[in-house]
Amino acid sequence: MANQLKTVLFLGILTGLFLAIGHLVAGKQGMIIAFVVAMVMNFFSYFFSDKMALAMYGAREISYEEAPWLHQMVEDLARRAGIPKPKIYLAPIHVPNAFATGRDPEHAAVAVTSGILQILNKDELRGVLAHELGHIKNRDILISSIAATIGGAISMLANMAFLFGGRDEENNGNLITNIIGALILFIVAPLAATLIQMAISRSREFLADEAGAKISECPLCLANALRKLEEMAQNPNLQEVASQEVNPGTAHMMIINPLRADTIMKLFSTHPPTEERIRRLEELARKMNYGYNFA
Repeated sequence: MANQLKTVLFLGILTGLFLAIGHLVAGKQGMIIAFVVAMVMNFFSYFFSDKMALAMYGAREISYEEAPWLHQMVEDLARRAGIPKPKIYLAPIHVPNAFATGRDPEHAAVAVTSGILQILNKDELRGVLAHELGHIKNRDILISSIAATIGGAISMLANMAFLFGGRDEENNGNLITNIIGALILFIVAPLAATLIQMAISRSREFLADEAGAKISECPLCLANALRKLEEMAQNPNLQEVASQEVNPGTAHMMIINPLRADTIMKLFSTHPPTEERIRRLEELARKMNYGYNFA
């Protein structure tokens, strides 16, 4: 519940920032134009991001005959989650990871990499898949698209301020920003919007962890998987492989970001610290006692 409230709060702040900057820079007309342009840009991403992400990694759909145990696992988890069974894909890359994509539960897919199938046992993999189904159930693709649309509109308004200067409708279109003010707005507004978007992403990861733990009824399975994946991500050799195999534009989709960031760049991280995720899952396991019914 706390992370749901955080998402609502962050989206509210992002919307308020858009309205405030929009009114300052371009008035109502400029706000509408910026929002529509951003919405059109993200509309394409929302409807076709699944095909783009899967194609980017050369992922292919896994047939039932190839891995009946995997299909049965996903089918059972989807039934527990109350959503249609998503398609299952294999991304032939060494980096151990997984991600979900698709605009809604009826058009969803989960992808696992060759690497993750080699290092996780079936219980741990089940925990990871439950996490990804949690993203689908919570409609996180839609939420991230909304945040991206508002954030994109803010960036456009900031660009307008930098290139043309802001206008105050109440003063017949007189300039209200000088070059320094426009430059500050050009830098600060997109930065603030990005920080809020990243905060939304981190809160959705916590929610997917919780949802996945409840779907699988095994928080420690996911916790153990995250621990293994984090250890692999810290491996210098695998970091080099990740830099070659993982597109930075899709790293936010994965259960753990395989691209390591410097300390200051963690402010822009799409994922919360793995140790905190594990701590919360272990706490949830104590509360569940493996026999708690979340239905």
